[in-house]
Amino acid sequence: MFLILAIIVLGALRYFEVGPFADLSWWWVVGMMVLAFIWFEFIERMLGLDKRKAHESLQKAREERVKKTFNK
Repeated sequence: MFLILAIIVLGALRYFEVGPFADLSWWWVVGMMVLAFIWFEFIERMLGLDKRKAHESLQKAREERVKKTFNK
């Protein structure tokens, strides 16, 4: 998520030509986008982070169902 926020901020600073970012090449923004794509499509899957997030959400839903069932 940090990478996406950095891309948005860097893109906005470059677009509005704020301070030292006015002379920054657009290739830096494009490079960060490519890095984000590689991270979310390949590296996150290799590390299993996508499945862990899905497992945590399923576990939370299961716990809520159990609480709802037994707390009647």
